[in-house]
Amino acid sequence: MAKESVKARQRKRERMVAQHAEKRAALKAAGDWKALDELPKNSSTVRLKNRCQITGRPKGYIRYFGLSRVTFREMALNGKIPGVRKASW
Repeated sequence: MAKESVKARQRKRERMVAQHAEKRAALKAAGDWKALDELPKNSSTVRLKNRCQITGRPKGYIRYFGLSRVTFREMALNGKIPGVRKASW
């Protein structure tokens, strides 16, 4: 499980990306690289890292569910994810 400070930093980056998305897109379209460089660095989408919504784990991320593989398995076995069940044949 990730530290709370790491998860908080990620949430802060996500807010900044959403806040500056329109301005960033307009500056990119205009080709104004100087003004784009003056925006906060954390407002860039490449600064975001895929992390589990529950634990904050950065590795083994399943994009469709927004969870790490470990959390996904636990929730699936407990029946907390609709439509998902353990395979058997």
